[in-house]
Amino acid sequence: MKAITQRVYGAPADVLAFTDVAAPTVRPGEVLIRVRAAGVDAGTWHQVRGEAYIARLAFGLRRPKQRIPGRDLAGTVEAVGEGCTRFAPGDAVLTEAVGAFAELVAVPQERVRAKPARLTFAQAAAVCLSGKTALQGMRDAAAVRAGTRVLINGASSGVGTFAVQIAKSLGAEVTAVCSGRNADLVRALGADHVVDYTRDDFTRGEYDVVFDLIGNRSIVECRRGLVPGGVLVLCSGGGGRWFGPFGRMLRAVATGPFSGRRTKLLAATFKASDLAELCRMIEAGTVTPVVERTFPLCEAAAAVAHVETGRARGKVVLTV
Repeated sequence: MKAITQRVYGAPADVLAFTDVAAPTVRPGEVLIRVRAAGVDAGTWHQVRGEAYIARLAFGLRRPKQRIPGRDLAGTVEAVGEGCTRFAPGDAVLTEAVGAFAELVAVPQERVRAKPARLTFAQAAAVCLSGKTALQGMRDAAAVRAGTRVLINGASSGVGTFAVQIAKSLGAEVTAVCSGRNADLVRALGADHVVDYTRDDFTRGEYDVVFDLIGNRSIVECRRGLVPGGVLVLCSGGGGRWFGPFGRMLRAVATGPFSGRRTKLLAATFKASDLAELCRMIEAGTVTPVVERTFPLCEAAAAVAHVETGRARGKVVLTV
């Protein structure tokens, strides 16, 4: 089968290859999925480059452990393993699984959900990683409820576009921070207010929650935008090649008790129940994935490089 492979760290154009690899075999309890689309997220380019360097403790010290990149995918069931009763060949599905940038991926059936009928495969491939991060950030870390004043810094990003919609579904008053060119997009997603970070200072507001996805302002400035007792949720953003956002996040935790504001670090994890909840919200029309652009699988390096610029609106997806 065809797949994108990576043997060393570096610039996407230098290290990602479109090549032939052995197709996976389906084991008991697994679903073999023929990939129709695969999502590209910020974590992908970090993993391709092996940055921040501290993350190589997980990625692989000298070379990537995961030779086929990608985590989000949508496609059709090609075959099912022994004991797999939830799916049959031909079913349209979505999931989060290692090695998504390939024509075939084998996944345990408990990690797979039926694709919402209202989504294209490209839209479905944009759901898992960004959707779960936004859901766990808004619902769990920030405990958003009706009337909560939420500011989302990076509202036009992959996670941000989900966060705006999920926060609104929970009854929040949402302020979206993005560039002026993305203002209409976030308003269409339900944002009550829009702050153009190139012209205005969002840290002068009074919010119950600041969900920071960018890291372009200091922790002190982000906290300045919170009411006493408010919560700063940090997910990513900022930092150098060695420690990336981890140093900033640890400093935020260390200084949190002295600030009069709470700090929550978000490291989203896969939960089958959360994927089911996202699919329910999508079927209900409460949430719709935003896909800015698609690339064919053979142009994965260009897709990853585009995401690396930080200027993608919503999600970027590979079609297979």
